[in-house]
Amino acid sequence: MGSELRALYEEGRAYLKGFPDGDLDAKILLFSVTGASDADLLADPHRAVESAKASRYRALLQRRKEHVPTAYLTGHAGFMGLDFLVTPDVLIPEQDTETLVEAALFLVNASHPKTLRVLDLCTGSGCILLSVLHYLRQAGIRATGIGTDLSEAALAVAEKNRACLDLAKEASFSQGDLFAALADRADAGPFDLVLSNPPYIREDVIGTLAPEVRAAEPHMALSGGADGLAFYRRIAAGLGPICRDGAAVFLEIGYDQGGAVSRILQEAGFSGIRVQKDLGGNDRVVSCKKTP
Repeated sequence: MGSELRALYEEGRAYLKGFPDGDLDAKILLFSVTGASDADLLADPHRAVESAKASRYRALLQRRKEHVPTAYLTGHAGFMGLDFLVTPDVLIPEQDTETLVEAALFLVNASHPKTLRVLDLCTGSGCILLSVLHYLRQAGIRATGIGTDLSEAALAVAEKNRACLDLAKEASFSQGDLFAALADRADAGPFDLVLSNPPYIREDVIGTLAPEVRAAEPHMALSGGADGLAFYRRIAAGLGPICRDGAAVFLEIGYDQGGAVSRILQEAGFSGIRVQKDLGGNDRVVSCKKTP
């Protein structure tokens, strides 16, 4: 037995009542199953939904109530106005990370380079690197880049996103632990722009995170060690040999890590260190330049 579109939506809203953004999740899941839109929900609320799709929707609602993130259930997440494929092998792109991409694009567009070499460490789904390359291409700037990640499964997702965004000529990916992923590449630098959203959550904090994060997202992409700063130390120590003089670096940080990451970069010899806030007013990005 089938159901009607609006009735299914109301059923989903009731099922997820009390969940943050439960109404929105119910709608996203419904649209992912039926192919409907907001316009359909308003203009054709009595549209019939076949029983198989209704059953599929109810199964997704149950998984969402078990704290499986909506993006993993649909397989898609929006970032920088683009659509990215996501699986439980990668972090779900967050709006806070758009602060990093926007800051990098602003700097590049202001400097008007003719060509650019980009490195994205801990690339995951590839959303940072691919967004930057996509918008630089739109701006007429010739840019190519490499994304590295320790997880082969994550890189498989990044490869699919590269294909979806038609960036096969501009982007490539390498598996390995940070800079080790570049060891056998002839094109491993020098880079003009380095980007990273590394793992930065303190190990003792991970257990306190929302179930959607601590139980669903990959642990290796979350944990920054005992103090959350392990990756920043390693990145700062390894950047010098692969960066062009004056290269710009943009690192996403936790809301309380601006001072600590700035000191790490300063001690490593970087200059022009700046902390930028996200839309919520929290410290989110530390940027700097390689001193000639």
